[in-house]
Amino acid sequence: MESEDQLPLPRHDPHLHEAIEQLRRPAGAQARLEGLLDAVLAISRELELPVVLHRIVSTAMDLVGARYGALGVLDEQRTGLSDFIAVGLTEQQMAAVAGAGRPQGRGLLAHLIRHPEPLRVDEIAAHPQAAGFPPGHPPMRTLLGIAIGVRGEIYGDLYLAERRDGRPFDEQDEAVVVALAGAAGVAVDHARLFERVRAGAEQFQRLLLPYLPNLSPFSAAAVYRPATAPGHLGGDWYDAFLLPDGACAAVIGDVVGHDLRAAAAMASTRNMLRALLYDRRTPPSAVLTQLDRTLHAITDNPVTTACLARIEPDGRPWTLHWSTAGHLPPLLVTPDGRAVYLHAEPGVPLGVDPVQPRPDHTHPLPAGATVVFFTDGLIEHPRQSLETGLKALAVTAAAHVLLPLDAFCTTLADLHPSDGHDDLAILALRTPALSAL
Repeated sequence: MESEDQLPLPRHDPHLHEAIEQLRRPAGAQARLEGLLDAVLAISRELELPVVLHRIVSTAMDLVGARYGALGVLDEQRTGLSDFIAVGLTEQQMAAVAGAGRPQGRGLLAHLIRHPEPLRVDEIAAHPQAAGFPPGHPPMRTLLGIAIGVRGEIYGDLYLAERRDGRPFDEQDEAVVVALAGAAGVAVDHARLFERVRAGAEQFQRLLLPYLPNLSPFSAAAVYRPATAPGHLGGDWYDAFLLPDGACAAVIGDVVGHDLRAAAAMASTRNMLRALLYDRRTPPSAVLTQLDRTLHAITDNPVTTACLARIEPDGRPWTLHWSTAGHLPPLLVTPDGRAVYLHAEPGVPLGVDPVQPRPDHTHPLPAGATVVFFTDGLIEHPRQSLETGLKALAVTAAAHVLLPLDAFCTTLADLHPSDGHDDLAILALRTPALSAL
């Protein structure tokens, strides 16, 4: 037996059906309003432009129950499309239409470009501006198109097709997507501004890092990679140059922090260290101690880790002489593929206690040996131990040590065992091969 709320409505009474529909509409409008607010919040939280564009399409589809959605980004001339983000096609459908290339903005796409007013079409094939679909494209009958503006100019057009209930798009669909398009324009503007700021900050940090000079008879290479996290700017740095006494100085460091202050502190620390290294003929530990005292006296720089080394002629033919300030140990890789970390007693980081002594360490370097200095962004991963990351790096370095040094550093950066949450820096120096001696 059916319960009262399951009894079918009398088919002969259209007035009753209309009354019930009127009662349902306020509840539906409330739900749609809540969905719109959720969509606006979701879009505004994103900062990466590709993510923002994809989120705009997917949330618009959810709001009106569309089966397909796309966003066409106008080119600089505003006559065609520079990008087209499509959502809702299966992998097979995407593969089928891939041969046609990116949509060029013809037909109804071009109509919306030329006339950026809301466009609702109940029968695409019957529209006078319709140009048809490429081979393999899924059939579409209904369309809702809305322009997205940024700072008073049309940025792109949002296209929705095929309501899942089979009905044409209606005025309420149009109204809610127009409202979403307004928020989408603001989100796109914020994302583009964020991209410009991040690109400028990254360029600023790269300009602070040195171009490695000719270090003959040694070869040297370095790589810096920014973090993948949005808005992340780090304080990783490196340097290498020849000293008046014939030794080659190499340093790598990491300033605590992920902002412009960390990048500026990195630059001041590197410049001070350069001056001290070139002026003093003292062991690396003494140079680090004097650097720490200077930083403590005239700056408020954040805590910094560093590893300072000298490659010195010693008739074997070379010796690595180094000291650390709370930094990871250097990795020594021989030409036959043996990789070993030069673990030794570390000193305290810079900025902790300038009177604490730091020990010096030495290790012979055979001909053709590669010494790798790196920051923790290369190996740290929240779901694995530091030891696991170090082992993975050593395996990769041993397997690729015969590569030219530039390619070797790039490979280490590409195959890093970290999760990319932090920026990374790699500095590698190679002693002359036996045949060159």
